[in-house]
Amino acid sequence: MKLRKVTAASATVFALALTATACGGDNGGDSGSDGGGKTITVGIKYDQPGLGQKTPQGYAGFDVDVATYVAKKLGYNADQIEWKEAKSADRETMLQRGDVDFIAATYSITPERQEKVDFAGPYLLAHQDVLVRADDNSIKSPADLNNKKLCSVAGSTSAQNVKDKLAPKADLQTYPTYSACLSGLQNKAIDALTTDDSILAGYAAQSQFKGKFKLGGFKMTNENYGIGVKKGSDLKDKINKALEEMVADKSWQQAVDKNLGPANYKNEPAPKIGDIKS
Repeated sequence: MKLRKVTAASATVFALALTATACGGDNGGDSGSDGGGKTITVGIKYDQPGLGQKTPQGYAGFDVDVATYVAKKLGYNADQIEWKEAKSADRETMLQRGDVDFIAATYSITPERQEKVDFAGPYLLAHQDVLVRADDNSIKSPADLNNKKLCSVAGSTSAQNVKDKLAPKADLQTYPTYSACLSGLQNKAIDALTTDDSILAGYAAQSQFKGKFKLGGFKMTNENYGIGVKKGSDLKDKINKALEEMVADKSWQQAVDKNLGPANYKNEPAPKIGDIKS
């Protein structure tokens, strides 16, 4: 009887050991930096329609399509991508900590950011622009924003840049979100909204706003969107190669047309890798 108790206990310990070993062997969700792992972790925006948006059906937008294409070239299928929200203020920290493998989130390449992280690309040249009502023909240049109500989203510098440099008499109206600005634009509480033209096009392309707004086409700044990676990461060169292939096989233009085309977005040609417009 004593022998049977010891044997049973040993069997239990052995079974537990096997279970632990099996669980340990299944912990292969490590996002390998050069593909081949079980998952890759990618940072995107969750709240930018047309670019990076979390929806009940999944994730959608131009940045999502670019990131999915790049991940596939790195050896990961769409179901092997783990998406993480990359808010603007968190992006450098997320890369430095290794929370994500790369970030595609309307991430403009700037000298200050290049001191902290590396960038592949650029993969899109955007410009600061304005969005106005489709039937408003009074704003034909940035100077026409003088004495107009210009929407400024809390935390953004875009509207202040217009007031400081182009239209000193613009009447800045601060709203909490771009969606709130769009509602204000629709009901004529404001006259214009300003930020990157790609972001404006993404909002205007939503089905409920289709045909109601138009872009000014002013190109007030150059915004070179890059894919951020950890400083010194060997992913940079691999992502650059994937971006070149995306342009060459026409997938890049198809992604632009699908996500931003409904707003009549006139995109710049795909930028050359390393060609950063000042």
